[in-house]
Amino acid sequence: MNTLKPSHVLLILVAAIWGFAFVAQSTGMQHLGPHSFNAARFLLGALSLVPLWFILGKHKLPMTKDLFIGGLVAGTVMFAGFSFQQIGLQHTTAGNAGFITGMYIVMVPIAGIALGHATNMKTWVGVILALAGLYALSVSDDFSINKGDAQVLVGAFFWTAHVLILGWLCRKVDAISLSILQFLVATVLATIMMFMLEDPRMVQFELALLPLLYAGVASSGIAFTLQIIAQRQVAPSVTALILSTEAVFAVIGGWLLLNEQLTSNQYTGCGLMLLGMLISQWPERKPKLAMEQGAV
Repeated sequence: MNTLKPSHVLLILVAAIWGFAFVAQSTGMQHLGPHSFNAARFLLGALSLVPLWFILGKHKLPMTKDLFIGGLVAGTVMFAGFSFQQIGLQHTTAGNAGFITGMYIVMVPIAGIALGHATNMKTWVGVILALAGLYALSVSDDFSINKGDAQVLVGAFFWTAHVLILGWLCRKVDAISLSILQFLVATVLATIMMFMLEDPRMVQFELALLPLLYAGVASSGIAFTLQIIAQRQVAPSVTALILSTEAVFAVIGGWLLLNEQLTSNQYTGCGLMLLGMLISQWPERKPKLAMEQGAV
């Protein structure tokens, strides 16, 4: 990462799109309930990926058992993660939600331990800093955590599971086909919850059209496509490092567009959480001798 490459710029753009999506999600619920908003954004997300699916010829791939079951599982977990996040946004800020959701970046390697994955000291340092930041960001003087922050944190556990599931599935199935299928599964689940718990009207969807288009098309189809293009030339560890700045863009978006303000404790919490995310994902520097031998 010594030199900023075009692929790095694309990943920064992806992080910015995802960060500002928290603003769209918060704004959209001025007109829609959380499940109604999610049902529409999931459907738009699936539809926005269909052109890419055809362009890359993925429609020629058969529907395998792994793809079908993987789509059901990943879609269900994604639905749960977005549901807790969207419900939590009714009681917390876009900035808080962005940083707390970003906790999955340090939760993933910890969860990997249970699966037999190796971890290292920088991961533990990152976890400690992130937890300290979460405390400063969300816990009040009477040691109670904000309701919305707690709900978004539950969602972060589902995002952790989602990352691990996709990490296992991506070696078995086509990523774009899986993404479309999981969006469709999440659409069905969110629609069921929408009719059970909410009573949306078409006019409400029309009023929330711009936030829905941003969350469904820009945050899903456009960002997903840019991520695929960029990751072809960037190491996974560097990719995760850049994408962790999504939380920073969520705070910037909340400040610019929603006039959200942070207290000194919240600034400290955001700073500690970001530092923890960056440390946990910082790429290892290979020994010079090993690099020279590898180049021979």
